[in-house]
Amino acid sequence: MAVATKPRSRIAKGPLLAGRLNPRVALDAQADGNVVARFDGHALGLGKFSEATIRRLGELRGGLPLASVKPGRAADKELDLLLRRLAHSGLLEYRLGPARGGDDVVIEPQIADYWPQIAKIANTDTIALSRFAYLRRRGKEMVLESPRAGALFRIGDPRIAAALTTLAHPQKINRYRKERGFPGLEVLGLLLDCQILFKLKPGDAAGLRASEGDPNLVLWDFHDLLFHTRSTDGRQANPLGGLYSYADLMPPLPAVRPPWPGEVIALEGSTRPAPTPSPFASLLGSRHSIRDFDDEHPITLSELAAFLQTAARVQAKWTSGGDTGEEGPEVSYASRPYPSGGAAYELELYLAVEKCDGLARGFYHYDADRHALTAIEVGARDLDAQLLDAEFAIGASHVPQILIVIAARFGRVSWKYSSVAYSLILKDVGVLTQTLYLAAADLGLGGCAIGTNNIDRFARMTGLDFSVEGSVGQFALGRGRPERAGAERG
Repeated sequence: MAVATKPRSRIAKGPLLAGRLNPRVALDAQADGNVVARFDGHALGLGKFSEATIRRLGELRGGLPLASVKPGRAADKELDLLLRRLAHSGLLEYRLGPARGGDDVVIEPQIADYWPQIAKIANTDTIALSRFAYLRRRGKEMVLESPRAGALFRIGDPRIAAALTTLAHPQKINRYRKERGFPGLEVLGLLLDCQILFKLKPGDAAGLRASEGDPNLVLWDFHDLLFHTRSTDGRQANPLGGLYSYADLMPPLPAVRPPWPGEVIALEGSTRPAPTPSPFASLLGSRHSIRDFDDEHPITLSELAAFLQTAARVQAKWTSGGDTGEEGPEVSYASRPYPSGGAAYELELYLAVEKCDGLARGFYHYDADRHALTAIEVGARDLDAQLLDAEFAIGASHVPQILIVIAARFGRVSWKYSSVAYSLILKDVGVLTQTLYLAAADLGLGGCAIGTNNIDRFARMTGLDFSVEGSVGQFALGRGRPERAGAERG
């Protein structure tokens, strides 16, 4: 007698989170067990591993499920170590999707040491899309990112993109998950961990700007924070620096603009030449970038003090309530030797010291009011990296004797100015940089402005959030090597 059997119910499984090699990376397992990552013409040693670990390297090409690696399990300790080393070097990306099939979401790390975490979300939580988040086209892909996020998200399933747009209005999870196209708690948890989404606190629905993050973020406009993170190193993985990206597409613009058509009024000879150049004209003429320094005769503490006194010391302090009306708060001001937009003087100087006669190697803050240096304890690895990056950026043969990191207290400007706050800060950086050049030239020292800086490392060294006070410029300082006769000035 045939007995009808009840079909087994299928248990719906959630999407799989897996780590896989960046497409441009290849792993080379050598005969002695050493594993080398090769990418963009570079080779990076990852260490020596057992045969069991090396056998699993192939899984990293398609995607190794992270849940399958248990760091507490002896057999997986090596594999977890390898994954962490790859992640630290930015060589991993992460896919979220079915075990077999396309990628719903691909996560591209933007900061060192990013590791995907699925934040817990309760049915009673209310979530919303960050005002700093944006969805854009990159090539043939849709990318969701934020200047606050440690990773960007390539959205492979357009239904997920459509569902996320509804989070422009806060949604309570127990209602949101019932809607058609609900993206899943895994996607939401990953986005919440990256601060692309955020949880609202009870009673916060009416004041979203103040609800997101900490009070310092209230002072940031979207475009300012985006420009700060995407025009510096440390919080984005895009190519940076002099890469000549368009050299194959068009010729360079000429150094001197072609003349406008029309009547020309010659200025040559219209003024009587002075018998000797003025001190200011001579100082401007002597100013130039010096990239190599005389380490046998380093800058002295006395010279450094004179340099900082000339270029950056507070000259006067006062308070005023005129800008905000009679009922507004009193605003404090402090003038310095260079001009600053709105007399904000938001810039601070931090010194990474390699060699200075009379001053120990280390990291310092210049107190412009007391004309003093305060030592800040930092890790040797970060200090070394800060100096080595500067050496590479200016193409020098050694690290600079002193690297001045120009940082901005962003809220000092954005509290007053809307839409133009970050651009004003960068203008102030340019003014201060010229002042540093002239002060160095006047004292017979050498200096060189540096166009790149790592805002994530600066945050780690100071313990300050990158949105509160962050690096916006750098300047190498020291005693320049004697120049060869006829040497070209850079």
